Amino acid sequence: MNAFVTAMTAAFGAGRLREDVPLAPYTTFRVGGPAEWLFESRNAQEIVTALQIAGRAGVRVTMLGGGSTVLVSDNGVRGLMIRTRGGEVVQIDEHRICADAAVTINGLVRWTINHGCAGLEAWAGTPGTVGGAVFGNAHFSGRLIGELIVDVRLASRKGDTIDMPASAMAFAYDRSRLQETGEALLSAVFKVSRGDPAALRSVARASLAFRKRTQPLETPSAGCIFQNPKQGRDRVPDGMPWSAGALVERAGLKGTAIGGARVSPAHGNFIVNDGTATAAEIRQLIERCRRAVQEQFGVVLREEIVYMGEFAASE
Repeated sequence: MNAFVTAMTAAFGAGRLREDVPLAPYTTFRVGGPAEWLFESRNAQEIVTALQIAGRAGVRVTMLGGGSTVLVSDNGVRGLMIRTRGGEVVQIDEHRICADAAVTINGLVRWTINHGCAGLEAWAGTPGTVGGAVFGNAHFSGRLIGELIVDVRLASRKGDTIDMPASAMAFAYDRSRLQETGEALLSAVFKVSRGDPAALRSVARASLAFRKRTQPLETPSAGCIFQNPKQGRDRVPDGMPWSAGALVERAGLKGTAIGGARVSPAHGNFIVNDGTATAAEIRQLIERCRRAVQEQFGVVLREEIVYMGEFAASE
């Protein structure tokens, strides 16, 4: 480990690699223990260099973007946590733009609107970063973000880089190849078209208004907990909606709490933190919702969120 610390310090300077850093402030759930080591990258090359150093030292790496759609264990995360920061958006041509992984989705939407680029404006209000959105193939209003991607640049856990077309990303509902390979996104190229900034801004505002009406945005959460049931894979009783939130609600769990974790009264697929919740309590409430829906309706809900760190078997 001393060799790892020495190499990171030599590459990035003193103070950039921090030890035993609480992760709760870096997640939208506002829970979770410390990272053994935390490094906040400033650009794509720093991600590559950190991966190379960790790979040579045999140090496990976990990537963290905006901290949404994740639940960090109360015990924290061992190894190196790379929190992606900075990044930029550039226009390649009239029909393509490139965004670094650390760029927030909201930042990307603002950039496209200001530059008259249409295609991403409806994603206004989406939490997290480009990296996280690609990792989980984020969805909104029936669309997957992978549908808007032309190609990507990835880094292996050893820091080798590769350019890959979207067709090779194994995009599916809440899925991408990154979940299987452990590769890190460095950047993504999105397809766009010309648009009037005023019209694009109107669409973005409507999207934000819809989220505010339907989601508990004022309380710490990780966004949707469960994937919606999938036709062809799952079986939902006749007359039941193909919606995880609706299934949780019909199971009578809206408002149910364990400790400081509660199923949101506003949306059955959101679990919120009243400010005192632990990751263990949130995990227990997730399991209670899953069991109730399976017992009452025969539907097995699958998580949309990503667990980081070690959780006890009972959680």
